[in-house]
Amino acid sequence: MSFRGIRQSKFRHVFGQALKRDQCYDNIRITKSSWDSTFCAVNPKYLAIITEAAGGGAFLVLGLDKSGRVDRDAPLVVGHKAAVLDIQWCPHNDDIIASASEDCTVKVWQIPEGGLLRNLEEPVVDLAAHQRRVGLVVWHPTVQNILLSGGSDNKIVIWNVGTGEPVAEMEFPDIPLSASWSWDGAKLVASFKDRKVRIIDPRKGSILHEVCAHEGNKPTQVVYLKNGSVFTTGFSRMSERQYALWNDKLKNMNTSEIDTSNGVIFPFYDPDTSMVYLCGKGDSVIRYFEITNDSPHVHFLNLYQSSDPQRGIGWMPKRGLNVNNCEIARFYKLHTKGLCEVIPMTVPRKSELFQDDLYPDTLGDMPSLSAEEWIEGKNADPILISLKDGYVATKKAGIAKVAPSILMSRSNHTNDTSKSSRTTLHHTSHETLASGATLPANIDLQNVLDDVRKLKIIAKGHERRIKYLEDRLAAYEDDDDQEDNEHL
Repeated sequence: MSFRGIRQSKFRHVFGQALKRDQCYDNIRITKSSWDSTFCAVNPKYLAIITEAAGGGAFLVLGLDKSGRVDRDAPLVVGHKAAVLDIQWCPHNDDIIASASEDCTVKVWQIPEGGLLRNLEEPVVDLAAHQRRVGLVVWHPTVQNILLSGGSDNKIVIWNVGTGEPVAEMEFPDIPLSASWSWDGAKLVASFKDRKVRIIDPRKGSILHEVCAHEGNKPTQVVYLKNGSVFTTGFSRMSERQYALWNDKLKNMNTSEIDTSNGVIFPFYDPDTSMVYLCGKGDSVIRYFEITNDSPHVHFLNLYQSSDPQRGIGWMPKRGLNVNNCEIARFYKLHTKGLCEVIPMTVPRKSELFQDDLYPDTLGDMPSLSAEEWIEGKNADPILISLKDGYVATKKAGIAKVAPSILMSRSNHTNDTSKSSRTTLHHTSHETLASGATLPANIDLQNVLDDVRKLKIIAKGHERRIKYLEDRLAAYEDDDDQEDNEHL
């Protein structure tokens, strides 16, 4: 009989400790939607939570320092005509957030500096291409302005948010349920309602590999790992919850059962520590594992347990953590009774010095490529930053250096088509001024031209929607005429 001993890991003793109630966020009307989503998104500046709204869709945006009891009439981001199903902050600008809704649209919003003082009703970009509800939005990790959306029309659309136009539209046999970009953003992996997991070339729209990952009918969640492997969570044929690890060609490396429950498990992956946190909907525990090259590759570390089930969960990016306390993760757990509980995950260390082994260079907020460069076929790893400077002033840990607005700035990588159109508009404007017309001194001509461009994008989206409704109405009238003829 051999004795295997205990596997050594510096993360073996990671523990979670929820903050006191007055340091959390209370009195929130959390959505009651049955859609399988986390309902929460967080970055170093803001916390966003999808809320219950009558006659439309809305979500709440709070500054991280606005803890405590939230006013019932707190300003919301409104504008969707149906329930909001998914939200995600832009990784390159902490003021930009995308939302997906049952009204078949994706909207991109810019939160004003300092947070919301009144309801935000107008998005900066309205993206309309889906014919049915949109339940998934995922920003590209390395490229500026590239956004993925997945809808119940069995389509995944890749958007260039800067122009408001789709870069690629891909149709599949069933509904996309979750998606994740590879480390350099060259490929993406997605899970579908037909139980398949597919690795996709997002530029060509071609399927590179596919596999039936989990045999159960309930949703599978996927995440791309830094080394090119794929981690999935799902259900067996007997409704037992599972996790699995796949290589870059979707050959199985490990499949293990977790327990028997009916809540979808959302994986949160930390590429710096190679840890995966599993948060099940309706669970009161958060399990965490370490992924290594040693068989069985996925090693259980520990779990955080509480008495209250989670309705949703948010995950703070690494650059928003408190390195003073050796915090390696932070969750924002939504309770069914309107509480958003903050749960830091900490590695116990006695030294007060910066822990280099816990905080290698991590993902920064600067994009590696422009949308145009990526569309042309270029790939690049993310730009990494050191958190050691953040150790000097803890108060700055929650404030990221904000890049220029992805929608308002004039970067060096602006689309050539947009340049030519703006040049034409400038010439027209200068000719008008030369002919004798004058503008008031306080009018910024560039802002006016930008507003015109955004209105054109919104109008184009509405034209698509109107055409779709007219086609449906015509089909309905034809059916009525056929029924009348049959009666005669």
